[in-house]
Amino acid sequence: MNELPQAIANYVEATNAQAPQRVAACFHDDGMVRDDGHVHRGRADIGAWADDAAKRYRATIEPAGLEQAAGRQILRAVVRGDFSGSPLTLHFKFALRADGIDSLEITP
Repeated sequence: MNELPQAIANYVEATNAQAPQRVAACFHDDGMVRDDGHVHRGRADIGAWADDAAKRYRATIEPAGLEQAAGRQILRAVVRGDFSGSPLTLHFKFALRADGIDSLEITP
């Protein structure tokens, strides 16, 4: 697989380290995450989402492919953790801005 953009590589590393504040730091102050029908806005909310996910699922992300579509970087990844159906392949749709993540949408 091709090398990931730095902001996405940082997100994957922070998620795999179960480090919610590092996950939040990957986003711009006004960043947004859409996951499982919920929207999380701003670093504090994103950090709380990442903390809850880390505690509940202890998930890790294994990148499996990266493509561009509609101005977004779409990371296909195998996600393993403490949840029904593990492992799952999910799509992480990133909008990047400058040196950070503007938005992320996680879908099956």
